[in-house]
Amino acid sequence: MPISAFAVKVPAAETIAADLRRRFDPTVALGVPAHITLLVPFMDPALITDEVLARARRVLQRTAPFSFVLGKVGRFPETAYLAPEPAAPFIEMTRALVKEFPEFPPYDGAHDDIVPHLSVAHGNALHAEEAALELQARLLASGPVQARCTEVVLIENASGQWLDMHVFPLTAPATVLRP
Repeated sequence: MPISAFAVKVPAAETIAADLRRRFDPTVALGVPAHITLLVPFMDPALITDEVLARARRVLQRTAPFSFVLGKVGRFPETAYLAPEPAAPFIEMTRALVKEFPEFPPYDGAHDDIVPHLSVAHGNALHAEEAALELQARLLASGPVQARCTEVVLIENASGQWLDMHVFPLTAPATVLRP
């Protein structure tokens, strides 16, 4: 079933994680770049109208661009990830999207907490452990990844590959347009 997702792309993470993602994250083969997911699954791309995009734009424009670092490795049972700091802006955007679109809870409501993360390995506990150890060594050697969130991307997989559908630039507070 085709779905869409709101994500923050993090190209700066590719230098530390691209080869590990290619080895241990099957979504890379489907066109998914290094990213932090805000909301997945979202609606079927065929149902996304100009009105849906306008509603999402209004929600996301409440967040100004912000800087963050990826300096810590985290784990879920079958996933190794880089944890963004601060996490609060990602959590706030997710909560705002869910408030606007309550029929689409994050990860279909499978988790109680929102844990922003950039997946590096997913689907196999042994691979996740291997990737986590390698990520930790790389972070010790190079320091944390410095990144900036200036936009949110709505991606979709109707073709089987994940493609950009719409980009929502984040706006500095002084320039936010009020309805």
